[in-house]
Amino acid sequence: MMKSLLDSACLIGVVAMLATAAPALSQPSGEPDLSALAKSAEAQLHQSFANLAFEDFAPSPVHGPLFQASAGGRILYYAPESDHLLFATIYDKNGVNLTALSQDAAARSKLKYLDPKDALMVGPPGAPLVIEFTDPDCPYCRALDRFWAAKAAEGKAVRRQIYFVSGIHPEAASKAEHILCAKEPEATFHATYAGEPAKPLSKCADGAARVQAHAQAVKSIGISGTPTLILDGQLISGFSQAEIEAWLAKQRPQAKPPN
Repeated sequence: MMKSLLDSACLIGVVAMLATAAPALSQPSGEPDLSALAKSAEAQLHQSFANLAFEDFAPSPVHGPLFQASAGGRILYYAPESDHLLFATIYDKNGVNLTALSQDAAARSKLKYLDPKDALMVGPPGAPLVIEFTDPDCPYCRALDRFWAAKAAEGKAVRRQIYFVSGIHPEAASKAEHILCAKEPEATFHATYAGEPAKPLSKCADGAARVQAHAQAVKSIGISGTPTLILDGQLISGFSQAEIEAWLAKQRPQAKPPN
């Protein structure tokens, strides 16, 4: 599997780097002077990915084998021979996203660091479960909260298992504690995300302890941005509405129109 992944990575790396390093890779006018190895690689590229139209082909600045690493919940690739780091998505010839598979597997392996007792639960019990990492001062997190509210109004409510990321914005930890200390945490959560936190912010020992527990879980899993969602083991970074809608469609299949 590793050899297959590395072979695919090397192949896609050639294509991916063309867009970012075009000046360095440009060929003289006329017929490109490619080596026998390059000609063979180009032929294999066209054969394996026949559904794509390639406009250019040239040596990549990435040399040697690629190795896979993760940082902040994201899969990266490193080429030590040329000292290149690739933020790339790797597909095999069948169109399978190997990067996403690795990222999802890594996310599932780290779910053990999450204690549902520390989380803020928002939404009706029994609804499809969403694990959500969020920040009260993140504008995309606020937009996601509005999105979930709109879906609930459509009859597609979810149960959100929420952990606060408090290391990005200066008031995030205090606002998270305010929410967790409230008599009605869910209502306070929505009010805070609507931009209406009460002043002064509430404080309590239990809320502070849970904020710290969230911070430890975030560190253990490697979450570095908000919002981040885990949907049935699939990690989604950012408010990617198309990916969320696709997941929702699987949870709540649309009714067939009447005959």
